[in-house]
Amino acid sequence: MEGTDPVNKKLAAALSVGAVLVVALSGCSSSKGTDPKLIAWAKTVCDAVPAQDAKIKAANEAISTAVSDTTSSPATIQKTDSKAFQDMSDAYKALASAISGAGAPPGVDEGAKRQQNVVTTLNSLSTSYADLKKKVDALDTKNQAKFASGLQDIASQTTQLETQSKSGTAALNALEQGEVKDAIAEQASCKKVSASTSSSASSPASSATASAKSSTAG
Repeated sequence: MEGTDPVNKKLAAALSVGAVLVVALSGCSSSKGTDPKLIAWAKTVCDAVPAQDAKIKAANEAISTAVSDTTSSPATIQKTDSKAFQDMSDAYKALASAISGAGAPPGVDEGAKRQQNVVTTLNSLSTSYADLKKKVDALDTKNQAKFASGLQDIASQTTQLETQSKSGTAALNALEQGEVKDAIAEQASCKKVSASTSSSASSPASSATASAKSSTAG
């Protein structure tokens, strides 16, 4: 598939950029005496993280695998990319729903505003990945030149994902302050995601996630 390999690598990079957001939900400090209501809020949020984290990582790995297989046909690449984008869209929508459903963190200054900022950015990412899926699905797999050109156009549009991802990370970091961070740090589900990310840091598909972990974790 000459001509599509470097383009698909750009798509893989786009998925890696998106995957960093989940790491921001894994606190790295804790303290005793945190408000029980805040602990309950953190549990609601964190319990939704592992499944979506796994979905994001699987999508990332699928794209990376397609990149390494130079024999992949246009139809195979289309199918792989389409599913990966859909899974990413579903994962971010699920995270947004979990945080929205949890409500504002109790006893936190501007908690509702911070929560809504996170929900908005996650839903925005979900929409962006859903749009990419539609565009991948519309590509002509019977004409390699047209397919490669279309894939190039899609890859060029993924640059906005980096901006959205940074906005999402900033929103999560703003939400995860003080006692919120302490409450999240006590949740086994968020600790599991953090540990899983650390153990997979050597994988090329996880490099962006690992890098984000070192920069966003306290």
